Amino acid sequence: MKLHPRYTQIGAISLLVIATLITLAILVFIIAFVLGRGLLYVNADFLFSNPEDMGRAGGIFPTLIGTIILPLLALLIATPLGVGTSIYLTEYTRESRVTRIIRFGADCLAGIPSIIFGLFGYIFFVTTLKMGWSIISGGLTLAFMILPTLIRTSEEAIKAVPNSYREVSFSLGATRWQTVRKVVLPNALPGIVTGIMLSVGRSIGETAAVIFTAGSSLKLPGSIFDSVRTMSVHFYVLAREGISNENAYATAAVLVISILSINLVSYWIMNRFIASKLK
Repeated sequence: MKLHPRYTQIGAISLLVIATLITLAILVFIIAFVLGRGLLYVNADFLFSNPEDMGRAGGIFPTLIGTIILPLLALLIATPLGVGTSIYLTEYTRESRVTRIIRFGADCLAGIPSIIFGLFGYIFFVTTLKMGWSIISGGLTLAFMILPTLIRTSEEAIKAVPNSYREVSFSLGATRWQTVRKVVLPNALPGIVTGIMLSVGRSIGETAAVIFTAGSSLKLPGSIFDSVRTMSVHFYVLAREGISNENAYATAAVLVISILSINLVSYWIMNRFIASKLK
């Protein structure tokens, strides 16, 4: 018996709505669970004081600094490389075996577990180049880890810019680089920013690669060659070793709020940019 198309449509929409609600419910439950247990212990002293007794007491100020420095350094290294590669693949080359190999390699790298990147960073940066457990080792490793995401998201954002924009620019006598800089990139910027923010979220929440390369020092770093601990590593150590469940949940709560804040700010900036372009 064949169902009427109207009932099929209603059934499909119902299934999609149910799937969406289940996903949102799981997300809200996880966030509420972490924040409910962690915010009780979060205060100014916890945020701006140094850890004591391996994290059993004190705050998380050095880990806050580490959580800011490592992703920032990774972005400073990976963003020019990722966006530059995507511009070259979309604007300066034709579809060929070489471009397909590059895209295939980027897709493969995006699926590699982070612990493999951590092992690579430990062998290459920490041991071979003798950088030791340091901010620079961790930043370079995270840059390699987020580079495939930046390449693919930026490439798709640039491809989404209509070819008519390029044709109008060329007809007015603009060079290819002028077209890329003044026409393509401004229109692709929301998609590029989305890729950057996804990379920031992955960098902030990373644990395995950071432990192998940046170390786990609880002291404030004095230079990029000092070891540092991020909030995700701090949470892992506190929870895994059973040092302090209270501080572990508090650290997780601050981490969740930080990631949510970054995403909200990025979406606000992106929407403002899109609204200004439409005016």
